[in-house]
Amino acid sequence: MTNRSQLPSVQRVVVKVGSAVVAPGGELDETAIARLADDIATARARGVSVVLVSSGAVAAGFRALGMAIMPRAIRDKQAAAAVGQPALIRRYTDRLGAHNITAAQVLLTGDVLDHRSRFLNARHTLTTLLERGVVPVVNENDSVTHDEIKLGDNDRLSALVAGLVGADLLVILSSVDGLYEAGDPSRPVRECADTHAARAHVTGEASSTGTGGFATKLDAVDIARAHAVPAVIARGPTDARPSPLAAILAGDAIGTHFPLPEADAARSARKNWIAHSTAARGTIHVDAGAARALTERGASLLPKGITAIDGAFDAGAVVQIADDTGTPIARGLTNYSSADLTKLIGARSDEIEATLGYTYADEAVHRDDMVLIAQRVD
Repeated sequence: MTNRSQLPSVQRVVVKVGSAVVAPGGELDETAIARLADDIATARARGVSVVLVSSGAVAAGFRALGMAIMPRAIRDKQAAAAVGQPALIRRYTDRLGAHNITAAQVLLTGDVLDHRSRFLNARHTLTTLLERGVVPVVNENDSVTHDEIKLGDNDRLSALVAGLVGADLLVILSSVDGLYEAGDPSRPVRECADTHAARAHVTGEASSTGTGGFATKLDAVDIARAHAVPAVIARGPTDARPSPLAAILAGDAIGTHFPLPEADAARSARKNWIAHSTAARGTIHVDAGAARALTERGASLLPKGITAIDGAFDAGAVVQIADDTGTPIARGLTNYSSADLTKLIGARSDEIEATLGYTYADEAVHRDDMVLIAQRVD
């Protein structure tokens, strides 16, 4: 999406909310959380799927441990997160539940997003929840990792999750209205295509309860746009504007909009990542019908069209797909290991569970995780 007029067409959005919004001063702000949940419910009523990435666990928990100020030691932050996370998720669950919306807690660590099989498992979980009408509430698993502390709150995580679920938009709700020209709040920037130039106008300062300054939010924008996801940075719910998400999705000029340079370029970025990843771990051979479906209709690869497997690889590996003459026609990320795919050769999708005892997906390789060889761009 290259302009705000397209935002009303958003179907899936990742919303990131910072500690300074939901837990200013180290105490959960019941009003802010209620407004945020109500705002999400409004989006859901429009048919928009929402993933919420929420900071606030550490800020919500440190006072319960007898600490007067936000802890700095990693082990103290981890302990505070262990106390604060249940309190935080309970507020979201209760308020969303008032709208008959189910919330689900999803705790992620950096290695989930770095390890391809875990990446696929996380994506399957999140997409299944979304398909069931659930709002996943995502946070870094702070009680056992200090990645969030190093990465700058959940800004980077929200961008990775946006790519993970194939979101149409990333919305980062903060304690500021967006990017300001020369740091002057009276000169808001409504559109920003160049994040590199934008960095000259920001500092690395964070709030007393948050861990990321505006620079980390620009980092998140860069990550999101690399995954073909545009972004908006705006102020969280306030008395003056209790429903910022609804306003953004209506195309209102609030916050700073970071559009994609152009749709084709953004798409190429993701396709190039797949096409030029590490060497293929193996080859999936397909019959003529499957080859036509992939190359002519842009279909996913189903087990039924597979004729043979070469090589040994795990689920999530980059594999080559070859037609019945052995000619490579595509590369993609496989949902199943080579051992499992060997058992599934020629099987229908509804036979996967009976064959393996479980099912991750109906597809061996989903079309969103595939690039045709002819589409490779250097």
